[in-house]
Amino acid sequence: MWVLDEAKRLLPRAVARKFWQEELALVGKMLSLDSRNFHGWGYRRFVVESLENLAPEDQEVRSMAQGEFEYAKKMIGTNLSNFSAWHYRTKLIQRLLSERSASDETRKKMLDDAELELIHRALCDPYDQSLWFYHQNLMCTFDPSLSDQTMAPNLSNDERLEYLRKEIDEIQDMLDGAEDCKYIYQALIDCTLLATKVKGTMPSTDKENILSWLSELKKLDPLRCGRWLDFEKSLCADV
Repeated sequence: MWVLDEAKRLLPRAVARKFWQEELALVGKMLSLDSRNFHGWGYRRFVVESLENLAPEDQEVRSMAQGEFEYAKKMIGTNLSNFSAWHYRTKLIQRLLSERSASDETRKKMLDDAELELIHRALCDPYDQSLWFYHQNLMCTFDPSLSDQTMAPNLSNDERLEYLRKEIDEIQDMLDGAEDCKYIYQALIDCTLLATKVKGTMPSTDKENILSWLSELKKLDPLRCGRWLDFEKSLCADV
């Protein structure tokens, strides 16, 4: 790090950039051997940022977001359980949309075609917890209190509810043959509670569904049975 920083400080921009390009290649080799290394992905972001700052002054586009987006997509294709790559990809999508001053329709298309479709394909293995972490993060797009930090900040509440309805249907279909997968029940509860937040009320059918899913969770996740019991009690007390 010290050598690279000194290169930026003492050498001509073009020469210093070559050192940082070699560092990026080295990080790429490291991630090819340990693709889920959290620190490696963090360091890659730092190296990319340094390279962007060292871009030629007459270069109109300094952003490396598109190339990094393709890299993250490739790494996800190599290992669907690579949460670090999924997370990096999300940040890059938001950046690309901002750099292109994307319209609301373009953002919705990216959400539909790039994010939801991809995570649904990936969740053909519903037992992979890292994919559900990403799914949970993606659902923040439909949370009115968090949506301004997501790729589609201007969805109407009706649009949010429609997305959540489709998502709940999609997740329920995953139960066929995977009735013992606790992550599915957790996701169903999370999405239903989020829909309740958007609507401002909890219909009795939603409450019944949540209680049913909680019943399954208590059997499938006995280590957290106390947590599910507490949630069940609070749900019954609030409604």
